[in-house]
Amino acid sequence: VTPDPTTGRTPTERERIKAMVAIALKAEEVGLDVFATGEHHNPPFVPSSPTTMLGYIAARTERLILSTSTTLITTNDPVKIAEDFAMLQHLADGRMDLMMGRGNTGPVYPWFGQDIRQGINLAVENYALLHRLWREDVVDWEGKFRTPLQGFTSTPRPLDGVPPFVWHGSIRSPEIAEQAAYYGDGFFHNNIFWPADHTKRMVELYRTRYAHYGHGTPEQAIVGLGGQVFMRKNSQDAVREFRPYFDVAPVYGHGPSLEDFTEQTPLTVGSPQQVIEKTLSFREYAGDYQRQLFLMDHAGLPLKTVLEQLDLLGEEVVPVLRKEFAKNRPANVPDAPTHTSLLAGKDTVKEGARA
Repeated sequence: VTPDPTTGRTPTERERIKAMVAIALKAEEVGLDVFATGEHHNPPFVPSSPTTMLGYIAARTERLILSTSTTLITTNDPVKIAEDFAMLQHLADGRMDLMMGRGNTGPVYPWFGQDIRQGINLAVENYALLHRLWREDVVDWEGKFRTPLQGFTSTPRPLDGVPPFVWHGSIRSPEIAEQAAYYGDGFFHNNIFWPADHTKRMVELYRTRYAHYGHGTPEQAIVGLGGQVFMRKNSQDAVREFRPYFDVAPVYGHGPSLEDFTEQTPLTVGSPQQVIEKTLSFREYAGDYQRQLFLMDHAGLPLKTVLEQLDLLGEEVVPVLRKEFAKNRPANVPDAPTHTSLLAGKDTVKEGARA
């Protein structure tokens, strides 16, 4: 919930929640692939219950993949994550996945009875349990951070016996890249605040370790990137309109100038063609990758403006990106897993076992 610096008006929590739904519906309307919501438990944020929101959006959409960015693996009980997202998986007919992360709000840890100094250890242990809960019908388990489980069955079971696909999101922690590689899951780099050389190191670490654990070649690892944009037909108009929002934005305001920030990070403020060119350049340091998320609803922009941004993204940017990213893409580089592809892979394994 961010005041609009050009009007001074602050939207209500209800307005922001309804705006997030409107943005998701618009994403499907303009032909985007994925809508993802974050998770926060502190004012001025409102998305404290992602599965509630995504379940509602699932009922109002037909094609859109619904995801998170991020689900707090450190402060949520992995048993509850297993239950909530399996329920969403059924309601959405498999049109969902999720991104694990530790979040960026330190005070959330004690609110949920945890110690931020154990953040990495919590991420590792909790996900190890969640991974088993979706794959074993009966789980006996004992760890450091929650009460033991004996003969426990998480319900509902994953749709078609196929657990949701998981991305592990991180900005700076190599342990999370290692975790994603160990399980053969996806690795999502925030790619909003840091320069390209840092993102390159993190992605290369994940790809190398993915191959080390025998999941495939480094090029077959499943990579996602973030990014943020603001567009107008004319680049000067985009800069002029976005500057007052950028200058006081809670996340990146009151720091480097807009010009410095766009030069040093993936932020693009300009024309659709400039967004296309900069986004295509990500492949130079990340390789061929599977998911590109754009932060569109940021810095207090009014809903009307965000919806206009989505029109530009869907009509002028994404069709070109799809075409250009497909060029010279090696045949062995997979698409991002979906419920359909994971189910097909499971059935293939079954057929092979019977043969």
